[in-house]
This record gives sequence, structure tokens and C-alpha cells, in this order.
Amino acid sequence: MPARQRRKAARPQELLDAALGLFVEKGFAATRTEEVAERAGVSKGTLYLYYPSKEDLLKAVIAQNISREIAESMDRVAQHQGGSAELLRQMLREWWANAGEASCGGICRLMMSEAGNFPALASYYEAEVIEPARRLWRAVLERGIARGEFRPMPLDSTVAALMAPMLFLVMQQHTATSCPQLASPVDPAEVVERIADLVLDGLRAPAAASRVRRA
Repeated sequence: MPARQRRKAARPQELLDAALGLFVEKGFAATRTEEVAERAGVSKGTLYLYYPSKEDLLKAVIAQNISREIAESMDRVAQHQGGSAELLRQMLREWWANAGEASCGGICRLMMSEAGNFPALASYYEAEVIEPARRLWRAVLERGIARGEFRPMPLDSTVAALMAPMLFLVMQQHTATSCPQLASPVDPAEVVERIADLVLDGLRAPAAASRVRRA
């Protein structure tokens, strides 16, 4: 493929990378499309050929960096052959790797802080990220209950209780980027392990808990 064609094929990704960096650094409202185009090394007109508005650009960033990952995680849940406790811990670790340690996790902080000013984007984020994430964790819990590894419990409130500390940790991590005083005093990856321990202690069915204690 000629260099010019390769450059054209790579351009949407370059624009999304530039937009992600600026949105996380400056926020959605404060980021201008001219800045995205400049960081990507293209004209503003070229940017609009791919993404007609700043809202379209953010939606594409969310779809590529978050929605796609949730869909891939759902596939991994469906294909998992081991125990549900192992699966849940693995999924929490992946959540941290993909949202806490990666720059796209800053989108979560951005949406929390700016969604009220952009209701259409908030609705998009709800439909494309929050609801799929709930379905993902519900699938993990349903698997464990069906296999007798987790005790039956109200799924909606359990999913909320599972997601809340992880969301707080992600928010804290990405707030600390601009405000180091708010950084976690302990290794966040270690906190993820303790979250998994606490959640699994509460989820395990009595027989499964007895097997863990004997082991």
C-alpha cells in the first residue's frame, strides 16, 4: 500500500488517539476540535470528514476504547471454562488494567463531571457503557449462581455493590493525574485484590466456602 494510502487509512485512529488525550487532559467542553486536528496533524476540515461534530468524536472514542472492550469481556465470560470465583477475580483485574491504568479510564471521570451539561452524551454513555457493564457483571454472577458456586442474591443491587468500589478507584486514579494529593496511599492493584477477596467472601455458596477453607 502506498504511503499516502497508509496515512489515510490510519487517520481515523490518529484522530481518536488525539481526541482521547485531549478529552482526558482538558475535559470535553474545554477541548476544541481545532486542537484535536492539530494534535493529529490534519486540518479541521479533514477531521470533520471523519467525525462531523465533537460529540461524534467523543462517541467514537467511547465506542472504540470502552464499548468494544466490554463486548470482548462478555465473550470471555461466555468462553470461560474454569470456576466463577477465578473468573470474577480475572474480570476485576482486567477492569483495572483497561480503565484504571489506561488513559481511556479518564473518560469515566470526564462523563461523571460533565454529563449533566451534555444530556445526549450522558444517554449515549448510559446505553453504550453503563448498561453493557451491568449486563457483563450480571452474567458473571448468574454463571456462579447457576453452577452452585455463588449463593443466590438480588442481582441488580449486587452488581451495583460490585461496581461501586471499582468506579471509585478508577475515579481516584484519574483524578490523581492532575491532583497528586488525592492519589491512593496504597498500590491500587493491591486494592483490586482486596475488593475481589471481600466480594468473593460474600458471594460464595456455603458448600463452596467450605471447600475454600479446607484448601
